[in-house]
This record gives sequence, C-alpha cells and structure tokens, in this order.
Amino acid sequence: MNKATFVELVKTAGKFETKKDAERAVNAFTEAVTKALAKKESVELVGFGKFETAIQKAKTGKVPGTNKTYTTKEKRVPKFRPGKGLKDLVSKK
Repeated sequence: MNKATFVELVKTAGKFETKKDAERAVNAFTEAVTKALAKKESVELVGFGKFETAIQKAKTGKVPGTNKTYTTKEKRVPKFRPGKGLKDLVSKK
C-alpha cells in the first residue's frame, strides 16, 4: 500500500471530510514519531505497538566471490514492536 492509498484509508476510517485533512493527520503522526525517535524517546500506543530506537552492533562481513572483508559501524536504528492487540488481529486473517 502506498501513501496515497493509505491516506484514502485514513480518510474513510477517521471520517475526515477531505483527503487533504487525512493527509495532514498522516503527516502529523509520522512527523511526531520521527521527532520522538530522533530524541531517542519511544512512542507506545497501547494495543497497537511501540516505536523505539535500538543500537545495531558493528559487524564484519565478507564480499561474496572475493577475499575482501568489510566492517560496519555501530549505529542507532528505528524499531517497531507490535502490541498484543495488533498481533492477535493480524493472526486471525
């Protein structure tokens, strides 16, 4: 599902009068979550899930077909953990 289709779904589910209002709601939500994660804060929506950041450890690997190796640096990445309500709903279908 792309953003335009998702905005239509939000418009219907949220009973927004216009597509523009629904798009503003989607943009506001994504911007708020982005800002919270940038501050290393988590966002928990009970029953839906939790947006948080986690440290991804540095790792080394080998380039296939050669003897070259590479190393990645440790970095902070976004993470989503679904809540029980969402897990139960998805597993039913």
